[in-house]
Amino acid sequence: MVGIIMGSKSDLPVMSGAAELLKQLGVKFEMTVVSAHRTPERMMEYAKTARERGLKVVIAGAGGAAHLPGMVASVTSLPVIGVPIHSSNSIDGWDSVLSILQMPSGVPVATVALNGGKNAGILAAQIIGASDAEVAATLDAYKESLKEKVKLMAEEVEATVE
Repeated sequence: MVGIIMGSKSDLPVMSGAAELLKQLGVKFEMTVVSAHRTPERMMEYAKTARERGLKVVIAGAGGAAHLPGMVASVTSLPVIGVPIHSSNSIDGWDSVLSILQMPSGVPVATVALNGGKNAGILAAQIIGASDAEVAATLDAYKESLKEKVKLMAEEVEATVE
C-alpha cells in the first residue's frame, strides 16, 4: 500500500496522477492532505504510524518551501518519494525542486520531476514490485504498453512522409 500526501488540496491535480497510475496498476493507496507547516502534529503522526498502517512507500507532494517530503522522511524508515509542485507562490517551481532534492545526508528523499505525480506513482509501484511478483508483472505489462504507444506514434508520423 502507498500513502499519497500533499500539503494542500491545490496540489491534487498533480498528485491525482500518482493515484490514477496506482489504480491502473492495481496497487492500493490512501490519499490525504498533511501540511508540514500548518499541521505539523498531523504530519508527524501520519509519518510515524505509516508502517503500522501497512504502508510500504510514501509519496509526498509539496510546493513552495516544500518541507513535507523531507520532514516525513526524517521520522520514518519507509521510502519517501517527493513530488515538487509548481504552486501559485512558487519561484517557477525551483524552490520546490531544490527543497526536496537537497536533503541532508542520512535523510534521503527520492525526487521526481516538477509536477511529476504520475512518475511518483510508477516509482512507488516499482519499489513495491521489487518484492511483489504480481505488481512487477503488472508493471512489465505497463512498460510494454508504452512501447506499443511509441510504435503506433512512429507509424503515424512515418505515414505523413509518404
